[in-house]
Amino acid sequence: MNILVSACLLGCKCRYDGDHNWVEAVSELERNHRLIPICPEELGGLPTPRTPAEIQQGRVVDKSGADVTDEFQKGAVLALELARKWACQLAILKERSPSCGVHQIYDGTFSKKLVAGHGMTAKLLLENGILVIGESQVGELPAIMERLQKTTQS
Repeated sequence: MNILVSACLLGCKCRYDGDHNWVEAVSELERNHRLIPICPEELGGLPTPRTPAEIQQGRVVDKSGADVTDEFQKGAVLALELARKWACQLAILKERSPSCGVHQIYDGTFSKKLVAGHGMTAKLLLENGILVIGESQVGELPAIMERLQKTTQS
């Protein structure tokens, strides 16, 4: 199976601060699956490192006040195109990120407070029928993949 994956989870230094979020369990999936690494923020044209950003009233604004929504939207569209090109039914994305966040994102105040919601890329992938999970859900992958297989067989 081809799986779209946040590149930072695979050790790519593409986080806003130039670091990574490597997760061994995600990297180990490469043994049985083709992993398609993406960084929607870089795909959208943002540099690494970059000023941290959060979603505020539907817009993505960085800590200096600059509106970077267009770059986040462009990255989300390109991530979706890659998912389609590689026939990915599943994406494993970095939790809490304004682009990749799954189920929860930061509230837009730069105070590390979480609220329910999805990052821009996660939301676009979900709207287009791609199952999106966060890195903390990788342990649930066998059950998730079984559900996906049943869905595609229906």
